[in-house]
Amino acid sequence: MTPPAPSAAPLRADCIGDSAGGLTFDVAAHGETEAALLILRRRTADGADSAADTVSLPLAPAAEGRLRAALPSSVALPEGRWDAYARVSAGEPRRLVPGVTDLRSLADRTPGGLLGHVAVRIPYATRQGNLTVRSWLRAPHAETGELRFADGGLTVRGRVYGTQLASRAHAEVRARSGDGEGAVRRLEVAADRAEFGFTVPYDTLAPGEWDLWLRPAGEPGPVVRLARLLDDVADKHPVFTYPRARVRTPHGAVEAGPYYTRDNDLSLSVTPLES
Repeated sequence: MTPPAPSAAPLRADCIGDSAGGLTFDVAAHGETEAALLILRRRTADGADSAADTVSLPLAPAAEGRLRAALPSSVALPEGRWDAYARVSAGEPRRLVPGVTDLRSLADRTPGGLLGHVAVRIPYATRQGNLTVRSWLRAPHAETGELRFADGGLTVRGRVYGTQLASRAHAEVRARSGDGEGAVRRLEVAADRAEFGFTVPYDTLAPGEWDLWLRPAGEPGPVVRLARLLDDVADKHPVFTYPRARVRTPHGAVEAGPYYTRDNDLSLSVTPLES
């Protein structure tokens, strides 16, 4: 009986991020590499593929046994999770695994805003050990900064990109269920140029999940989801944890506190306490 042929070793890619939001991929590959491509495929809810869900980048020789592809910030990459593949030697695309990742330039970066949007791309390893890029593309964008906890509430400070803060600017806390009386709470915003701050009193919120939004121009303008994107953490939900406060509300005693969703958006969780 002929033993099965050994499976090909996975292709490994090193990733380097730059302060403008671009990525460089260095793929370890040997042999015939003409017309090699790095392919990014966006995951879709229905699993269907379209031209807009695939980005192909040429892989060019960079050093002995290395191929390089660049994804500059000027190349649009719609929001989502993009699985990374390489096609070399005229074969089928092969899933990439992460090698050395250098994202130091992404930490606390300040986008210039010259392109009219904030573009963030963070490569990470999936649970299966494969390479995927999480992409955000927001215009305008409200970046969450410091969170403070006092007097049974949350004070949020941040900065807005891609628009101005008008005198009518305010924040909104929206119940994720989206219906019922009190599903939206309007909050006053203290503004200083592009910087903003507001406080959410927990005792005004019913039990449930609440999402935080900013209206930088007031009612007529855009509604901007608060998020923390300008660093090198692809999924903040399991990494950033915050204290929870116990307060009494018209709905009874609750425990409340902030968290980041799997999309790195800022939300609040309000849980009733057993009496």
